[in-house]
Amino acid sequence: MPDYQAFTEMIKKKTKVDLNLYKEVQMKRRLTSLRDKRGFKEFTTYYKAIEKDQELMEEFLDKMTINVSEFFRNSKRWQVLETKILPQLIKNKSQLKIWSAACSTGDEPYTIAMILSKHFDMSKVSILATDIDEKILERAKQGIYTERALKEVPKQLKERYFTYNDSLYTIDEKLKQAITFKQHNLLSDPYPKGFDLIVCRNVLIYFTDEAKTEIYQKFSESLVNEGVFFVGSTEQIFTPEVYQLKLLDTFFYQKNG
Repeated sequence: MPDYQAFTEMIKKKTKVDLNLYKEVQMKRRLTSLRDKRGFKEFTTYYKAIEKDQELMEEFLDKMTINVSEFFRNSKRWQVLETKILPQLIKNKSQLKIWSAACSTGDEPYTIAMILSKHFDMSKVSILATDIDEKILERAKQGIYTERALKEVPKQLKERYFTYNDSLYTIDEKLKQAITFKQHNLLSDPYPKGFDLIVCRNVLIYFTDEAKTEIYQKFSESLVNEGVFFVGSTEQIFTPEVYQLKLLDTFFYQKNG
């Protein structure tokens, strides 16, 4: 059996992460670079080291999960969410249930919370923020960020929701209270249900078409009727009706009956 294929099978057995559901060329290149950097010539010997060394395992998961994030990433889309999508979403609602899937370092669920806080009683909002990487979730829970991550945050929100100290920004505790962070694997774990809004951006581009098809269907089933699915700027769904969705605005889809 080829070296990389054997590695993917061992990783799946140990972590339940199926690397075959990611685009192979991109993933193999990324992991080969990491393996070489750590001084291993073969994936099987690299796996044996990962198995024994928790730091190597965490580094592998971090590399695999592509943690690139910032607040209000692609800010024009967030403006559309606030001005066009949100008013429809909160109409006749006394409570809101939101899922930020593959949330990475927490920038996205905190962005959602900041936008909602301007229009809705936050004690009536629950935001589930999930990621496959436990280490990243721990960072998200801390809510400590660099200047670079905040470059798109409007000045008034920056002043209201962040405390600056020693070159770092810490998110406001009140905002954290609306968010529950939890580990979740989009490719293998059961999907929670009953969401008014699901946000999953800039992650699905790394999956195969077969994996994406399954994920889109599961996300659709997780939405309430007329709930909204918000995707990344390279992830438009070309046949949304297959998943009981309709295009609401660019990168926003609404659940249909």
